[in-house]
Parts: sequence; C-alpha cells; structure tokens
Amino acid sequence: MSDNHSYDAIVVGARCGGAATAMLLARRGHRVLLVDRATFPSDMPLSNHLVWPPGVAALERWGLRDELARTGCPALTSGTIDVGPFALTGRFPPAGGVAEAYAPRRRILDGILVEAATRAGAELWEGCTVDGLLRTGDGETVRGIRGRVRGRTVEARAAIVIGADGMRSTVARMVDAPTYHERPARQGIYFTYWSGVPVAPAATLYSRPYRSVVTVPTHDDLTVVSISLPVDAFRAARADIAGHYARTLDEVAPDLAERVRAGRREERWIGAATPGFFRRPYGRGWALVGDAGYVKDPCTAQGITDAFHHAELLTDAIDTGLRDPRAMHAALVGYEQRRNDAVMAMYEFTWQRAALEPPTPQMQQLLLALRDDPARTELFFGVFTGSVAVADFFAAPAQQPAA
Repeated sequence: MSDNHSYDAIVVGARCGGAATAMLLARRGHRVLLVDRATFPSDMPLSNHLVWPPGVAALERWGLRDELARTGCPALTSGTIDVGPFALTGRFPPAGGVAEAYAPRRRILDGILVEAATRAGAELWEGCTVDGLLRTGDGETVRGIRGRVRGRTVEARAAIVIGADGMRSTVARMVDAPTYHERPARQGIYFTYWSGVPVAPAATLYSRPYRSVVTVPTHDDLTVVSISLPVDAFRAARADIAGHYARTLDEVAPDLAERVRAGRREERWIGAATPGFFRRPYGRGWALVGDAGYVKDPCTAQGITDAFHHAELLTDAIDTGLRDPRAMHAALVGYEQRRNDAVMAMYEFTWQRAALEPPTPQMQQLLLALRDDPARTELFFGVFTGSVAVADFFAAPAQQPAA
C-alpha cells in the first residue's frame, strides 16, 4: 500500500466494470487506486456468466481475449432456443469481428481484469471496506474515500471517485444517486454448477410459459444449469429449492433432467430476483459504472458486456475531465446520455422477456417462420447477444419461407 494516498481517480469495486475502468484510465496515464472488499481471485455470490461477442470484442480491443481463451473456458459460437414443439439453433453473428461468447467463472474473468489493471499501473487495495466519502468543506463535492484495511483506517483522495460496487452500491447510497426508469422484479432465478452433465458447447434456452431453463458450459468441465420462475413462485420455492428445481427440469426439459440426476451438484444453490433501474451516474466528484449505475433482469445476460462498454464510455468522459477540469461536468452528462441510448431498447426487451409469458400470436408466427430461415435466425440470436439492435431486427420485414 502506497504512502502517497493521492490519485487522479479512485475506483470502488474491482469486478468487471470497476477493474476495466481502472485499467483503461491507468493505460491513459492517470494515477488510479482500485479498491475492493474481496481478495482475488474470488467468485461472486450471484453473477451472470455470459460474455457475449460484443463483450469479447472489448477484451480483444484490450488485448485480453487470448488470455481468457487460454484458461480453458469453452468458446460458444451458437445457441439453441427450445420452445417445446421445436427448437431454433443458430450461430452468433459477429461483433467487431468476434463471433464467440464465453461463460467464465468470475474468479477467473475478474482475476484477468484485476491483473491487467495493476499491470497498467493501477494500485490495488484488496480487503478494503469503504465506509465513508471525503468531501470538500461545503460537503458538496466528493474528494476521496475513507475505509478499513485489515482493521486499519485508511484514507485516499482523488479528483473523482467511481462507484463500481454493484447493484447495492455503497458509493451510490452515500451520494444519494437518483434512480429512474424503475421496474420491479418479474422473475427469479436459481442456479448451481454440475459435473457429469455434458452439454453442447452452446448456450441453450428451454422456454415454456412461466418457466425457463438455461444451460451453459463453464470452466473445469462444469455446466451451469439455471431455472427461472415468476417472482411469486420463485419466493415460494425458497422453502424447497432442490425440489422446485428438479420439478421444473422435469416439466421443461425431461432429457436434461435425466442428465442432471446422473450428475453431481458441485456448489450451493444461488438465487435472486433482480429489479431494473437506472441511476444518474455522476455528480460533483463522483461517477458510477456497471451495476452501480444500471441494472436489469439477467434473462438476456447483458450485464458483463454492458459493464465493459460503459467502462469505455466512462473512461473517455473522465479522461476528458481530468485533462480539462472545466469539461468534466459536460463529459459526464454525455456519458449518461450515451449509456442510456445504447441500452434503452434492450432494457425494454429484457423487461418483456422477464415476464415469462406465453409468446404472443405475432411471436409465434415469427418463431415458426424462423425455422425455415437460417439467416434471419442468426440475426434473432444476435438480438440476445447484443450484436443486432432490437429495433433493427423487429423493424426488418421477414423473408417468406421457401415453398
């Protein structure tokens, strides 16, 4: 830990959004402190795993794509949506020249990002709990953090403090960041890790009315198997997660249920019902990135990819403001606008998907047409991966199926 506790930027939270922001700012020559209450490598209690092609393209821009590939995480280049009577299978359209996705364990992905941040020159305080913000005399502007490391009180000052500490962000709470476009949780998810449950190297969604199941392969030959239930059913299932989980697999995906029964559960049950909201991601001396600033239901698995994109947007804004403090406010205003413009359509699409309702007649017609249209099926998968804009896909006329 350095004796010089003065920095250009302090990033609170060293996961996907925070570690990426710290790395990018340090690469631009800024003095950066990165703090987290965890020590690394470590997993997150609840995390979406998927990094879609646009997120992997960010890793490519940062020189980290090959580093992730070398960890042995299976590359995913296609997906399947099983709707009961039939299934759609398609490749993922590329984003930035990248067509593969990954579903890494967070201890591995976050470790890669934290190491990249420290290699770039960021200073890391692990096991640091932030319990206060330093402010100017009038209390209006944030100027640093106060926290504890191994029982010792520490302080650090900076031109800007960045909250990257998740949905329940301590930084956001301390600055009273306003929320907007709020949505209550519509569904809840339970998942765990299985060995001995072979699945194709693909992301597979089994979609049924008011139930869904997802499988993705991850590190160490493990498979993540999740179930999603309407929020009331999710809450009722807490009394018997294993029983509800098994019954849901039997109802939705009997073949998968047999494989799961033959496999071995390797870790505890993990579950959550996630609301949706935006926070205003900036103020005097502070900013927010990742889930600290924007949260949605995990059913479209956009969280990590969004965190990477928003880290780039925020880095551009803060770099501008650190080089010319008079430009900081306008740059952060622009960051919020660009963030919102990039995610709003997916936010609404995710909200609709989270209802777990039966497909509308229009959606049924679309799914039937896609069975005979591989090119458009690929674009449909691109909506879920974020490689194809929601509005672009649904505005484009469907081709007539071949006779």
